[in-house]
Amino acid sequence: MRTILFIIQKEFRQIFRNKAMLPIIFILPFIQLLILSNAASFEVKNIKFSYVDSDHSRASRELISKFQSSNYFIVVADYPSKKEANLQMQKGKVDVILEIPNHFEHNLITDKISTLSVSINAIDGAAAGVENVYISQIIASCNQKIQSQLYQYNEGSYIQPQNIITIPSFWFNNTLNYKTLMVPGILVLLVTMLTLFLSAMNIVREKEIGTLEQINVTPIKKHQFIIGKLFPFWVLGLLILTVGLTIARLVFHIPIIGNIGLIYLFTSVYLLVILGIGLFISNYTETQQQAMFIAWFFTVIFILMSGLFTPIESMPNWAQQITLFNPIRYFVEIIRMVMLKGATFSEISTPFFIIAFYAFVINGFAVWSYKKTN
Repeated sequence: MRTILFIIQKEFRQIFRNKAMLPIIFILPFIQLLILSNAASFEVKNIKFSYVDSDHSRASRELISKFQSSNYFIVVADYPSKKEANLQMQKGKVDVILEIPNHFEHNLITDKISTLSVSINAIDGAAAGVENVYISQIIASCNQKIQSQLYQYNEGSYIQPQNIITIPSFWFNNTLNYKTLMVPGILVLLVTMLTLFLSAMNIVREKEIGTLEQINVTPIKKHQFIIGKLFPFWVLGLLILTVGLTIARLVFHIPIIGNIGLIYLFTSVYLLVILGIGLFISNYTETQQQAMFIAWFFTVIFILMSGLFTPIESMPNWAQQITLFNPIRYFVEIIRMVMLKGATFSEISTPFFIIAFYAFVINGFAVWSYKKTN
């Protein structure tokens, strides 16, 4: 135990002695948390909206005013023809074109039906889908209002408009703030990347400067060396989590409904998995560049298949099965469940024991693959 404490002390001194590493560990992650939490959003706003009004009626003006008063659309122009509007969309100056045909209001009154043409720039398919939902909701709302104004009288008798009122109840994120979803996930991303990269490059750095051979010929046992090398980064991971949770609560006002001790308990085991992966990578690489490249390769796969940015349920079935081996998936799921839903240990026990099993297996392989020669 005394030997391990000496190695841990030496590692902490080495970390704080490296002035180039300190900003990477203690400053950059939190700048990334502040920036990415505001930038990583799937909300679509400032949609460049244009229209071609060939009817110039009360109903068409009512419809256009709905888009002008919306917070999601910016009405950029009123084009005299659809051809000119299409040309502006090709130049990238317009995202949506609404074409209101002749006799739009007349057809509503006489035939009780009319058509609209909507063209959406769908290069970004996800954004186009969201824009289509916004447009459909505005048209449906306007349609209800127009009908209530035009059809109140039928053959001289007053008809009371029939309205269905829906009162939604939003659980776990009643303000519909996208940061409530993204901030916990980005915190997972930062904790994972930092601990993985540092642990992967740690032993490799000893190889490059030639001190690993000197350590290997000492009486230090293999498990003492590995624990002493990885324990400081385990502590740093928990420290980053602490500061990240503080920023999430004070800056972004993210609620922490559940027991924060559960987050630390799960993170403690999760970090063992990440540190084991970093150790395994360092055992088979000779330079820090190689270790960084391999660590980044796996990190990208883990992040994209973790459910952080896209729902796992939207993936193909074979991809969903692969995510079961992704540790980041479980961390993202757990931190959101505990922080936002107030989940208890019984509700997170299954992913917790899965991560504990992964930690045992991965670290077993990592320790076995580390070769110490006397």
